Formats: sequence, C-alpha cells, structure tokens
Amino acid sequence: MRRLGSWICLLSLACLPLWVLACSDDPPGGPGDECESDGEPCPAPLVCASGICQIPPGEACDPNAADPYCQGDNVCLPVEEGSPNGVCGVPEGGTCDPNAPDPFCAGSMVCAELEQGGYACHEAVLIHGMVFDSETDAAIEGAHVIALDDQASAITDVAISAADGTYELNLPVQRQADGAPIPFIFTLRASADGYQTFPGGIRTALPISTGEAGAAEAGWVIENALTDIALIALEDPTGLVTISGSVVADDRSAGVLVVAEDDGGAARSAVSDLSGAYTIFNVPDGSYTVKGYLAGLQLEPATADVAGAPLEGVDLVESSAALGSISGSINIVNAPGDSASSVVLVVESTFSDTFVRGEVPSGLRTPLSGPPDVTGAFTIEGVPAGRYVVLAAFENDDLVRDPDPGIAGTQIVHIEMPSPGQDIMLDESFKVTEALAVVSPGAEEPEAVTDPPTFVWADDSGEDYYVLVVYNAYGDLVWEDDNVDRVTGSETVEVQYAGPALEAGMYYQFRATSWSTGGTTGPISNTEDLRGVFYLQQ
Repeated sequence: MRRLGSWICLLSLACLPLWVLACSDDPPGGPGDECESDGEPCPAPLVCASGICQIPPGEACDPNAADPYCQGDNVCLPVEEGSPNGVCGVPEGGTCDPNAPDPFCAGSMVCAELEQGGYACHEAVLIHGMVFDSETDAAIEGAHVIALDDQASAITDVAISAADGTYELNLPVQRQADGAPIPFIFTLRASADGYQTFPGGIRTALPISTGEAGAAEAGWVIENALTDIALIALEDPTGLVTISGSVVADDRSAGVLVVAEDDGGAARSAVSDLSGAYTIFNVPDGSYTVKGYLAGLQLEPATADVAGAPLEGVDLVESSAALGSISGSINIVNAPGDSASSVVLVVESTFSDTFVRGEVPSGLRTPLSGPPDVTGAFTIEGVPAGRYVVLAAFENDDLVRDPDPGIAGTQIVHIEMPSPGQDIMLDESFKVTEALAVVSPGAEEPEAVTDPPTFVWADDSGEDYYVLVVYNAYGDLVWEDDNVDRVTGSETVEVQYAGPALEAGMYYQFRATSWSTGGTTGPISNTEDLRGVFYLQQ
C-alpha cells in the first residue's frame, strides 16, 4: 500500500472515490514510497530497502529535499556549486574504491588517495585559470591546457578554454585526513590555434604548489597569477591545422612527448594527456613522421600527410624494440664547492640553436626530479629511439656549459639512439663552469618592465669585455652590444637597453658573455640559459 495515498484517505471520506486505487495495492512509484522486497518492485533505478523505495549510489537526487531518500548511509550532494541537481553517494571522508567502475562519491566529490594510505571521498582539487593573448589581453577560446608533474608527465586530461578564456582542471593529488591536498609541485602546458605553445622558446613554466589551494564550495581551488596563461601569437598563423590521435600503451600512455617532424627537420609537438590523447597545433601542409618520446617506452612512429584540414586518428602504438641508455660525465671547474648539475636529453628536432634549448621528454633527465646532483659520472636509462641533444648545466643551478669552443668538452653534443637501443658512452666529459649571475630583469622568473630596462649581472673578475644580446620570443636578435666595457671596483655590470622600441606583450631574454683577450681571445662564462627573461607590461 502506498503511504501517501493511505494517509490522505484516512483524513477524508470525500476523497474515497478518487483514492480507491491508491488505497489498494498500487505498485510504489517514487523515492520514499512504501515497498516490499518480495512484492512489487520499486521502479528502476530505485531499490527497496527498509520498506521504502530508495535511490542507489550514483543516481540522481534532489539535494534540496528534506529527505532525498538515498540508499543506506549515502548522501545527496549537488553535482556542482549551486546546482539544483544532485547525486547520491558516499559522504565526505567515506571509504571508496578507485578501481571500481564508479566509486560513487556523492555530488562532485572524487575518490582521492590518502597520505596515510587508502582512499576516501573528498572535494576535488581544481585549477582555475584563464588563457589570453599576451599582447591584447583578449581571451583565447579552444586552448588546450594540461598539468604536468615534476618529471614533465601529464597528470590530468586536457581542459579546453571557454569563450571567455577560462578553464578548469581536476588535479589528482594525495590528501590529508581532512581532505586538504598535501604539498605537490606541478606546472601547466597550453597550446592553441595561432599561438606559440607554452612553455616554449624563451619561456619556461614556473612551478605551482597544491599548498596554495583554498577551500571553497566548488572544492579545493588553486587560482593565481601562474594559472593564468599568456600566449604569444605566431608571426604568420595562416594555413595551419592540427594533428591529433592517441598514445596506445596501457598505463604508460600519459605524458608522452609527441613530435611531428617534416622532411626539413622542423617540428611541432604536444604532450599526451592522462588518457593518452594528444593534439599538435599549428601544423602547415606537408608530410610528417610522428614520434613519441618517454623514458621506458618505445613507440612505433606513424606517418601523417596534412593537406588543408585537421588530421585525426594518428595513433602511436607500443613497440617491443629494446630501449637504450646514454652515459657520460661532467667536469665542474671554476665554480664554488659542492656545486652540482643535471643532464637532460632534448629531442633534436625541437632544439633551438638560438635559445640553446628544446623539449625534454619525461624521464630523460638525471636526476629524474628534484635538485641537481650530478658532479661526475651520469647515466640516463630507458632512452627510446631518436636523435637527441645532450645538455648539462641547462637548468638554473648557477652553472653553465663552458662557452669556449676551443676547449674540449664544450661543444653541444648531438647523438642518435638506434632501434633496438644500445648502451652509449659519450666520448668527452662536459666542461661546466660558474655562471654570471643575473640580477635583473628576470633573475628568478619572467619579469615585467614598464620602461626600457637596465640589464644587471654579476661581474666576472677575469674579463676584458662583455658581449650582450637581446632576443625576442620568435628568436629574432633585437639588439646587441658586442663591446661592453669591463668594470672595476663593482660587483655588478649595468647596461641600459638602447635598441628599438620594445613591443607590449612580447617576451625577451638578455644574455651576457664575458670574454678574455689574454693569450687566445675567447669567451669565459655567460648568464644561465633560463634566466634574464622579461616583457613590457602594457
């Protein structure tokens, strides 16, 4: 007997004709209706429990109802902030199974790994930001944004920016008992039609910490200046399309650097997201070989012929060919004690001779993550087939590759890993020396300037003069002074920019190199590869 009908009929005989059927054996019709487990079943997807129809976990419910009738101890929470729609599921802090087809966390909560072990339902950790044009500040719609861990491996699926440029990423991260995210460092990567990929060129992605997340109704939210991404428009964006597909390598499909190389050696790249999907933007017509790079994973190259339209379904599948290793050593001279560096492998087709940098696949670094620790011998394992540039002292470690080309161990090393892979030992040790410290602008991160800047760097006591160059993000030489006088009685060198007007929204980098004329004229040291970046604030 339905509870509602019988209660009304007891109140008034006048309702008898109308509720005759309701007072009989009608089947239950909705949440809260009386039911019998061995009688008429509740309509799907409801279940009969404790004598009433209840909503099982994972099914829709009304979060504003006095009693939403979720089954058992489950609760009804909104699917997103302010939504009138809800989902029944495990309450905050309740145990969940991440390997289940659906962990059935209530509302918008996720099944999060706990620092102390196990999994529980907690509000998501969300990255909120905006993608915009660096020159005009206009919102960029359709940009792809992913988050990478400290080994440059993707830890999220792609978020696509909306018409107003905003995006949201759901960041999987371990939690404390109360659901707060534990400290975790990540960076962002963004690509869009008609724009340079970020990071790229002279721009690097600065680390963001989950420790900055603030509790909000929408979850734990990270939103700051680093989650807003300025993209630089290409010089000529016409006639460019995309190549997309998936990396098919089971649980190693995420974080693969996917590179499309044309016959002339030019390359465009992307990183596969958590699901293995990738999209390479801004590809001109032509024939390409698409390759994937990730430490410990060998992939079969694919071909792609682009002819005026986006090309989809260019998948990369795992190969059984053996991987290789690259070993060598560095020799640190004229540097403070306890100095240490790192060594990375750059995919050769992405390498810029101007900027002396390129794309480093996840895992092709020693150490794998964290502060530099290489002081002598090194080995990079699990190297897939391809051509690489080996760089030591590339990152910010107060060291640089010795710039004197007349000394052994100072040349940039190009090497090919065959398939199947081999164990390759480099012939010469990399000579590394102390860098000229950048003071301003851009000592630690890209720095905004409002006027033509004064470049300041640490003096090299053994120099006779300096060479100063300024490049823009396109790799164009903007200004050069090849005879900056040496300084005496000062710990720093200061040079006022005297080149053409700087463009608002454009990024630039200055580099200084000290030279000696004693004996054979040659360079002594220079500023670090990733420092000295600045932009003119509008």
